Amino acid sequence: MTVKVSAGPPARPADRARAKALQALQADELSRIRDGAVAWRNGLGALLAGLLGFSLIKGRSDVSQVRPSYAIAVGLLLLAALIVGGIAAAFVMRAAHGRPCSTALPGADVPNPITAARQNEAELSERALSWGVRLVFGCVALLTPAVAVTWYGPVKEKPRIEVQLIDSSRWCGEAVSVANGWMTLKTGNGKIPIDLTKAVSVTASDACPT
Repeated sequence: MTVKVSAGPPARPADRARAKALQALQADELSRIRDGAVAWRNGLGALLAGLLGFSLIKGRSDVSQVRPSYAIAVGLLLLAALIVGGIAAAFVMRAAHGRPCSTALPGADVPNPITAARQNEAELSERALSWGVRLVFGCVALLTPAVAVTWYGPVKEKPRIEVQLIDSSRWCGEAVSVANGWMTLKTGNGKIPIDLTKAVSVTASDACPT
């Protein structure tokens, strides 16, 4: 089977104008993506800064104020957010400023190596920006529950005081006040005043016996 190839119709002015427009669009593509990546970098940075600033407005500022299990959860969320945020920053910086290495040259069979290299770099920058944006929102998704647990997690219980009196009775609770030889304990039955002059022992305990 023989295939004959013949020249097509001559290019019209509209065809030449379209070809020039496409060529100009491809030539400007890398700079447009880089400019967009810089704008995204600034916007995403402002978003993270606003979230961190909002977390300092109210609520607990010390994770040690919540129960140990919740504090561990907050620590793991913050660690994951730090890792994801660092990778996101690397992707966004890659998209905005390129790689810190020399450009890989295309093969000898490429008709226009400069255009091909620019097009390849534009595609890599676009892909890096896309992943960077996704990971930044993933970082926000990890920071939000960390802040919420710090604010609304159960409060760490204060140490309990156990007092044994000379009549062999025992009282345990949270110390509210100590004055004039009397200690007020907050127990499950309410606030109990205890005469310390009749105390045999006063010890600290993590939790009161049931």
